[in-house]
Amino acid sequence: MKIISWNVNGIRSIQGKGFAETLAQLDADCILLQENKAQVDQVEKALEGIEGYHIYSNCAERKGYSGVTLLSRQAPLQVIHDMGIAEHDREGRVMVAEFEHFFLLNVYVPNSGEALARLDYRHSWDLDFLAYCLQLKSKKPLIICGDFNVAHQEIDIARPKPNYNKSAGYTQVEIDGFSGFVDAGLVDSYRHFHPDTIAYSWWSYRGGARARNVGWRIDYVLTSKVLVDKVKQAFILPDITGSDHCPVGIEIDL
Repeated sequence: MKIISWNVNGIRSIQGKGFAETLAQLDADCILLQENKAQVDQVEKALEGIEGYHIYSNCAERKGYSGVTLLSRQAPLQVIHDMGIAEHDREGRVMVAEFEHFFLLNVYVPNSGEALARLDYRHSWDLDFLAYCLQLKSKKPLIICGDFNVAHQEIDIARPKPNYNKSAGYTQVEIDGFSGFVDAGLVDSYRHFHPDTIAYSWWSYRGGARARNVGWRIDYVLTSKVLVDKVKQAFILPDITGSDHCPVGIEIDL
């Protein structure tokens, strides 16, 4: 089973950048998209002509903001929107698909914002989201895919020192928040297979950052420990363009 996660930074924007051809090229069983910046009808229109997938979306109350989508060749047993916490759920950041042997969760974690204006909110989000994930994990093995908006270690960011505790995505609060998932028994699949590899999944549009590979690894696939032996490979696809993020994913026997 091939699972791909990709922050598309606007599904209507990427639509005109060979998106359908890229999805066909990826040839994944499950494709999880984040930051659609669209409502459900707009997502459906953007994905018209994409065949062979069941499509599910969770969108923010605020138009043109946030949102996640799942394309799955196999129909899930059920799809659950949100965490059941009102202050988080209005932003359409979480969607869970239940399959026979596992849960597959799609997440777009809040950015702490300019001048770290949302850092306190991000801290509460991380705690609540972890608690929600542990509830799921207690029932079935869990795979979490998405944009976590944090570079976890120095190896995950091209310029750690000037960004540490100054830039959203690389504060100790956010780092500790992500560590909570690892400490709770969820495995960062890419880092598990590539402990010393420098690779990024997001680059600023400014200053030719992508061409110079001045990036951050903020997109992840986490798995329950019981699934790690079933993962055949974990990968990042920096040559896939169209967004400021690139796809990440795993191949797993399930």
